[in-house]
Amino acid sequence: MKIGAEAAAPGETEARPPSPSRELWLTLAANRAAMLSLGFIAALVLVAVFAPVLAPNDPNAIDKLSLLLPPAWVDGGSWTYPLGTDPVGRCTLSRLIHGARLSLLVGLIVVTLSFGAGVVLGLVAGFRGGWVDSTVMRLMDLTLALPGLLLAIVVVVILGPGLVNAMIAVAISNVPHYARLTRAAVLTEITKDYVIASKVAGAGTLRLMVATVLPNCLAPLIVQSTLGISAAILDTAALGFLGLGAQPPTPEWGTMLADSRGFIQRAPWVVTLPGLAILTTVLAFNLLGDGLRDALDPRLKR
Repeated sequence: MKIGAEAAAPGETEARPPSPSRELWLTLAANRAAMLSLGFIAALVLVAVFAPVLAPNDPNAIDKLSLLLPPAWVDGGSWTYPLGTDPVGRCTLSRLIHGARLSLLVGLIVVTLSFGAGVVLGLVAGFRGGWVDSTVMRLMDLTLALPGLLLAIVVVVILGPGLVNAMIAVAISNVPHYARLTRAAVLTEITKDYVIASKVAGAGTLRLMVATVLPNCLAPLIVQSTLGISAAILDTAALGFLGLGAQPPTPEWGTMLADSRGFIQRAPWVVTLPGLAILTTVLAFNLLGDGLRDALDPRLKR
């Protein structure tokens, strides 16, 4: 006997709402710029992983008979060096491919370091409050008072030039962004019913931080991490251009620009190609970050 609404016909299933992960994917897939950026980043990751196979030459091998060779499709070029050579005869394409591996690795390491330190500081400041909160936030404000690149330069000058020190410097300059985001999210979440219920149930402070509140603070942190990768790549390239980052003959895009800037009129491709690599990679991560922000923020969903 049917009671109330009619029973579903045999074989019919009630429509279920999509899971949060599927909903996120569908929202992101509607953003063409974000999807194009995601495809470009995926291709870049594959290039970085298979760099030794894809690179036509040794990135550090010097050919003294082929200095400043133009790209293969230009008069005087050779398909042995498809994108030409740099001022000392090294294959530009091979160095760009290996530079992609280095740039992505730098971005991931910098974001991991700054994310970890910033989240810990933000959680402690948000939960403890009082003088702990004031001390941490004033320290973050002091760090933000200096431009990120300038602060990174100061740290590298103290630690000494080199790729590892450049990554540490860029990570330090990015910590305040994660700390402030985490603290703001914590202050919003700790007043909600589920946190109060966990406290009543006897959950300790560490459990409240890591297992209860932190998972609900991840949305803005994920967006910031995506944007942070592009900032890390750009800042590391800037430090390499200034001679404070990766040191020659390391195939890093900023170092390639620094080594070739004196030949911009005679051989513009040696400067243009690394610059385009930095531009497209940073733009792709920024567009992906914007797409993730739109997908994760319910106020921006259409």
